[in-house]
Amino acid sequence: MELEVRHLRALCAIADAGSLHRAARRLGVAQPTLSTQLSRIEQALGGPLFVRERTGCRPTPLGRTVLGRARPLLADMSTLVREARAAATGGDSRLRVGSTASRALAGWLRRLRRPGLEPSLQMDVSANALLRRVADGQLDVAFVHEVEGCPLHVPEGLRLRVLVEREPQFVMLPADHPAAARSVVRLADLAEDRWMVDPTVDGEWDGVHRMLRAVGLDPRVLHGDYHTAASLVATGEVVTVCQPSSQSRPDMAVRRLYGDPLGVRLLLAARTRTEVDAVYPALEEAYWEVARQSTAYREWLEHTGARTAVPCRPGAVPEEDRAVCAPVR
Repeated sequence: MELEVRHLRALCAIADAGSLHRAARRLGVAQPTLSTQLSRIEQALGGPLFVRERTGCRPTPLGRTVLGRARPLLADMSTLVREARAAATGGDSRLRVGSTASRALAGWLRRLRRPGLEPSLQMDVSANALLRRVADGQLDVAFVHEVEGCPLHVPEGLRLRVLVEREPQFVMLPADHPAAARSVVRLADLAEDRWMVDPTVDGEWDGVHRMLRAVGLDPRVLHGDYHTAASLVATGEVVTVCQPSSQSRPDMAVRRLYGDPLGVRLLLAARTRTEVDAVYPALEEAYWEVARQSTAYREWLEHTGARTAVPCRPGAVPEEDRAVCAPVR
């Protein structure tokens, strides 16, 4: 049996998913088919690549060696295909952008677009999934957020650059909520409210739960996505955490939380430093443009006098990849 690109993709999918069942679902094949394929690959390579356990699969030492070679090969193959297609279409190229939700996306994509370069966009609520796609060569860059206290699983070899070291998370509540009359809301003011959280967002439920538990709150929680949360906030059903760049509307208010109890780190990831540096300025400009458009966030920035709530953490990202924390412009 000769190994093919599809076999390497299968191995990476199993490693990333942590189980044959989840990997098969991502690859769009039946689990028995993937299991048979894995057995044939292991037979061809001369040993087991994964240890099968009740909780899933984990790479063996041989598996880690193979995966370490497979990932860059897949990335190189993806680059080759993309460059070949660009040459075949007269030089037009696509920049494959991945991102978690952000109001800065529209401005970022607009700034990236130029003759001969057309950015495409792939959204995902999972920052970890986007980082894996960058590592596997399925995306060129990804803009993701890391919830405080819930570190992302960054694949080996990715280059990271911090856009914002700690972006405070605000709260979105009905416009007629008593707490909306104040510019800063205490969590105790929301003790009787139901909260909505998106459990599919990496780290969000853990972060919100930890924030509420720290002040002794154990509210009723509904699960839903951002759009559902906004519609339920508008009708007075729930409150929810939100990005500080969110804007108030006649039926809902965006307010700062007292003490800024929850934050996220905003990161840009790519396989090379060159790719990161090529798209970072456009992202930075787009982000601070929408930041200034939000009254609540603009007031917070003016109050703190800085773009970030805390200094850059030494060692969190390689020194040469760390964005400079500077006063807001």
